[in-house]
Amino acid sequence: MRTVAVLGGGIGGLATAYYLTKSSQVAKVIVLEGSSRYGGWLCSTRRADKAVFEHGPRGIRPAGAVGLNTLNMVEDIGLKNEVLPVPYSHVASKNKYLYVNGKLHKMPSGIGGVVHTVPPFSRPILQSIAMEMLVKRGKEEDESIHSFVSRRLGQELADIAIDSLCRGVFAGDCRKLSVRSCFPSLHNAEQHRGSIVLGMLFGSGQGPVVHPGTLAKRSRKESWAQWSLREGLESFPEAITNWLSRSERVELHRSVVVKQLHPSASGWKIHLEDGSLSADHVISALPAKALSSALPQALQPLIQRLQEIPTVTVAVVNLEYEGSVLPVEGFGHLVPSWEDPGLLGVVYDSVPFPQHNSPNRVTTRLTVMMGGAWFQEVFGPPEKVSEEFLITKATEAIRSHLAVSVMPIWSKLALHKNCIPQYHLGHWKRVEYMREYIRKNLLPLSLAGSSYDGVSVNDVIFSGRTAAEGLLGQRTLQQ
Repeated sequence: MRTVAVLGGGIGGLATAYYLTKSSQVAKVIVLEGSSRYGGWLCSTRRADKAVFEHGPRGIRPAGAVGLNTLNMVEDIGLKNEVLPVPYSHVASKNKYLYVNGKLHKMPSGIGGVVHTVPPFSRPILQSIAMEMLVKRGKEEDESIHSFVSRRLGQELADIAIDSLCRGVFAGDCRKLSVRSCFPSLHNAEQHRGSIVLGMLFGSGQGPVVHPGTLAKRSRKESWAQWSLREGLESFPEAITNWLSRSERVELHRSVVVKQLHPSASGWKIHLEDGSLSADHVISALPAKALSSALPQALQPLIQRLQEIPTVTVAVVNLEYEGSVLPVEGFGHLVPSWEDPGLLGVVYDSVPFPQHNSPNRVTTRLTVMMGGAWFQEVFGPPEKVSEEFLITKATEAIRSHLAVSVMPIWSKLALHKNCIPQYHLGHWKRVEYMREYIRKNLLPLSLAGSSYDGVSVNDVIFSGRTAAEGLLGQRTLQQ
């Protein structure tokens, strides 16, 4: 393999390039990023007073093979000493809230929270868990998350907890999202064990295996729930970029928009706004719709499936308040769609990561997330909504939900248009069709990124590894 072009310089594209350079089979890796910066939705503001604000993901979970895989990369690129861990014993891990019927409610936790009735729920969680093991296995190939949880654990949990969770994770509607694609572990548990509970206890099928490095072993020993980086999570793509730039086999290009891909005798001719280049193989970490617009019309069946993957827009408003203003301590709170469709949730950033506060004075950093699958319905077209309006809405939510009467001393809006793909019913079948179409037509093309196999940072990084391994015919690349 002489030259591989990676389309997209977000965390998925950078991870793909990282794994490609682990093999001597690739002579050159070319990363093409359309914007002026690398990192995609991993974006941090670092103020002069040392305060850090996250405009995208703010914490990464170390759980599972994909979580260990990410920590192995973090260690390899030299960020080991920059990690800020949050253990399960931390108040931010133990205290998570729901805003229901105009009040904050702590999510049930520990033995007491499971065996007793805890508002806003009308019966003990243990009762739902016990009944779940008696529910028959579903017969459908796919099912909405809401339908799946209602059937197995009861409608109340689906309406309150799962509705809120899906808004926090996917900014999406659990009545449309696919359980098979969004929560494959739950789907597999039912298919292999006939029960979510039994699947959690005894396993539900063979997943990927990742051997933990020193940092990943430390995360297990210290029981981390999540982690960040001292200078914010944008440090992650910055470090990968620096690592790649030291390789003579890697070319990094920013502000280069891919206009069209045309088949050539050796692979692809990639047409840019200014000039063109050739590659033997293309790995796309672009959003599905962006890739569809660059493919030749002869690949219409593939284009059509790519365009069937919708995305949602999320407004992220960072707010800073003078002093300690929170009435509770915890990670934050989520809001079910029927309570307030426009408001997804609030993260109490100063609690899990006080290291990101300014050392010069006591303040409280909060992030309000709005819109998602409800953006258009509540706020109208993203291009017509003013920054002042969204910041005002966020400030009003903090006043209403947390009884904070003072105004913020600092605020910033990040409007992420089409940032999170939505895995609606049948998503797995669309992705399966696309990859089979590519294989049957012998296209020198691979798919990576958040549009296909998971939207979390860990999933996106692992998709880059999977794409690189699939191209090179290797089961495991050297870590």
